[in-house]
Amino acid sequence: MVNNRNNKFGAIRTTIDGITFASKAEATRYAELRLMVMGNIISELELQPKYPIVINGMKVCTYVGDFKYRNERGAIVIEDVKGMKTPVYKLKKKLMAAFGVEIVEITK
Repeated sequence: MVNNRNNKFGAIRTTIDGITFASKAEATRYAELRLMVMGNIISELELQPKYPIVINGMKVCTYVGDFKYRNERGAIVIEDVKGMKTPVYKLKKKLMAAFGVEIVEITK
């Protein structure tokens, strides 16, 4: 099901399995990951994982990814489906990298 409301970046909110995603690309990636779970290629699929970014004991912001899962080697993977990389996203990605967390970007 597709909702006709567009956001400022032109993304179309899309619903799959009763879950509404911010964009069609994100919904498509969810469908791919769901198939990978069914095929036992990945496990522990989580949507919208949250990571507080704390510096010197002060919470600065929270990074919210699109997906988190465990790959076939057992490593945790954090994905963000990107059409537009805003300055805020770029900063949060750098902050996450400073803490040793790599974000895998999935582009259209």
